[in-house]
Amino acid sequence: MEISIRLEEEKDYKAVEHLTREAFWDVYRPGCDEHLIVHKIRKVPAFVGELSYIACADGNVVGNIIYSRAKVINDEGREFEVLCMGPLSVLPPFQRKGIGSLLMNYSIEKARVLGFKAIIIFGNPGYYQRFSFINSGRYGIKTSSGENFDAFMALELYDGALNGITGRYYVDEVFEVQDEELEIFEREFPYKEKHVTDTQLK
Repeated sequence: MEISIRLEEEKDYKAVEHLTREAFWDVYRPGCDEHLIVHKIRKVPAFVGELSYIACADGNVVGNIIYSRAKVINDEGREFEVLCMGPLSVLPPFQRKGIGSLLMNYSIEKARVLGFKAIIIFGNPGYYQRFSFINSGRYGIKTSSGENFDAFMALELYDGALNGITGRYYVDEVFEVQDEELEIFEREFPYKEKHVTDTQLK
């Protein structure tokens, strides 16, 4: 299977939203909201269009990675720009074939070339450590609420990029999804049954 990667274009938007919905449906909660987040990100100044890439197989969009600008604010109120990665989506039939890794490695290198300092994410450590992400606490960076946990990770895009950058991490408010707006957005997609998994009950 030959996979090509290119920048996302406006003509790809709906296909990307569909694949994101399929990729995240019932994974973390009944249904999902990641496809709405992707839809909203493209409309805000924080969106980094130069890092919105899609993966194609036989001309079909099967994966996407998207980035937005975020910031770390230190105790003195000084702001430092970093990147927020996500969602990273791959259609279920194409998962576990290395497509997500291709998108990650390709976009990390592009972000480095564009001069960004670092990428900070909330994600599965078992997956993202392979790209050299480490716990953000190692850099003195906490969540916006002052917390730290294994899934909160950072990647310097060059040696020393986060030297002297400590504080709390804030993403764009576009990640805050209201139930009503999600319900309205869902009407644009085919009906899917929502399920509650054992993991979600714990």
